[in-house]
Amino acid sequence: MTKKQQRYELIVKTYHAELYRFAYWLSGDATVAEDLVQETFLRAWRSLESLQDEKAIKPWLITIVRRENARRFERKQFDYADVEQDTLEDKQQFSLDDEMDQVMIQRHINQLEPDYREPLLLQVVMGCSGDEIAQMLSLNKNTVMTRLFRARNQLKEALMNVKTTVRGAKSDG
Repeated sequence: MTKKQQRYELIVKTYHAELYRFAYWLSGDATVAEDLVQETFLRAWRSLESLQDEKAIKPWLITIVRRENARRFERKQFDYADVEQDTLEDKQQFSLDDEMDQVMIQRHINQLEPDYREPLLLQVVMGCSGDEIAQMLSLNKNTVMTRLFRARNQLKEALMNVKTTVRGAKSDG
């Protein structure tokens, strides 16, 4: 096995699950997410020699996933409809309430404007720092931090509205 193959296999083993989770959040579809990840790793293999900084691997792969996802929309026009978002299956057992909470949070995250949703997903799902997000999105770090703050506030407000609505419905019944 060549050194390139060993390096590549280590990268795939290390980042596959994280990239899949991120691709799933971007696409909302398990099959599309897997396709995005496969295309990402194919592109990574082709350009592996050009990557010198080991610390840059994760941001580099995330950038490739984002570009691949954007290419989907360049190639095809979609019919937009209100489609239920499937939730990622987790190996843990959740109670019905936990599962409903998870679906509700995911739904509200997906309803955020892309300018707010993407930095939040990069931070929460991929564990990226503000500096990494700024670099990947070609934004100023202060802009990223502002968007993260606003995304969290919008999400918190939406969830508070749901709680208020649920409480109101319970007191009416």
